[in-house]
Amino acid sequence: MSKHRHVTRRQVGLAVVGAAGLALAAGLATNASAVPGEKAHTVKPTVVLVHGAWSDSASWSGVIKRLQADGYRVTAPATPLRSLSGDSTYLADYLKTIQGPVILVGHSYGGGVITDAATGNPNVKALVYVAAFAPDKDETLAGITAKFPGSHLSDDPKAPIPTALNAVPFTQPDGHTGIDLYIKPDKYRDIFLSGRLNSATAAELAATQRPLAAQTFGEPSGTPAWKTIPS
Repeated sequence: MSKHRHVTRRQVGLAVVGAAGLALAAGLATNASAVPGEKAHTVKPTVVLVHGAWSDSASWSGVIKRLQADGYRVTAPATPLRSLSGDSTYLADYLKTIQGPVILVGHSYGGGVITDAATGNPNVKALVYVAAFAPDKDETLAGITAKFPGSHLSDDPKAPIPTALNAVPFTQPDGHTGIDLYIKPDKYRDIFLSGRLNSATAAELAATQRPLAAQTFGEPSGTPAWKTIPS
């Protein structure tokens, strides 16, 4: 995963509101009145915010406040971070519980999740990628990362585990051993925050980070929703 480009909460909020506005302007979220002379009732979409690796739903707090102040319904479900297919299926099932139009937003790894989860869901009217992966069919996160220089995750491209990450084994329900990947505390401010925020805040976020299962890097993506949904 390449170094994250720092995006301010204001920029993210404006991008999401802009996408919602485009959906409304295109008539994708409007219930036309059947009564002549009666005004059509416009339904604001629900904005679903999907976090990426080494973070959690609280990372969207500033964006959530801005959107709620603008009158949007907002939800930020937790991403399991266990596998790309599993995480996407989980989100796809979650989206089925939401009635009406949806604007789906993904950050970083969350971009890969929304790419698969939105496919085939007619309620998802727009996708917003915030410094995020947008894989094509059968692409992997590892493959995308290897295409471009500048990743801060590893200073040794041949290393089995990126050198900025700690590998923590865990026992899976079937008895096999899985591997969780954490950003090393002294690398977190650079990799996840692009050097922004102060060291104390970065240390706090590093201590509460949620790990990403190593298998997510090599799992191929499915049919991409961005080919049919405005993004």
